Amino acid sequence: MIAYLDGKLAYKDATQAIVDILGVGYEVRISLATYSKLPAEGAATKIYTYQHIKEDGQTLYGFLDPSEKALFMQLISVSGIGPGTGIVMVSSMSVGEIREAIVNENVRAIQSIKGVGPKTAQRVILELKDKMRKDELLAKAGVDTVPLARQHNTRRSEALQALVTLGFARAAAEKQLDQIQHKHGGELTVEELIKFALKSH
Repeated sequence: MIAYLDGKLAYKDATQAIVDILGVGYEVRISLATYSKLPAEGAATKIYTYQHIKEDGQTLYGFLDPSEKALFMQLISVSGIGPGTGIVMVSSMSVGEIREAIVNENVRAIQSIKGVGPKTAQRVILELKDKMRKDELLAKAGVDTVPLARQHNTRRSEALQALVTLGFARAAAEKQLDQIQHKHGGELTVEELIKFALKSH
């Protein structure tokens, strides 16, 4: 997976950017927030990316701010929200506004985003509110949750993918990983997570 692109900004518009790395241009779908912060064409830039792979092609989604990428990853983890809707969501509202709406269970604010119906808005709040409240408390305590979330989510998602490949049902594997991390803490490596899951299966 491509985690970030570090090169020269060859082109930008409100929905996409092209980053030139050693003569190869990478096309990236971007949010409005990222577009507004990008430097001038020809300048050096670093964009954090999510690579979405489908049967009919691959798409890179890019963010200048790691916290925006972290929120995007949380949003697309919710059933019914794909990367296309996720990028619309982070383009429609700021990271702070979305987090605040979820924490305060403001269904109307989430539902106001194009492509998000009432059921999906409720599901977003139901699935993410506790995690976002926990992040808020950590932030108030002076803990930077973005790198923590990135490391934690990356390890967890790698372990989850491995377990699914090994024949686990995704829902069962997710539940098991949650239990393992709750019992042993969030600092386990990918290998340790998989081993614990295999032992308890």
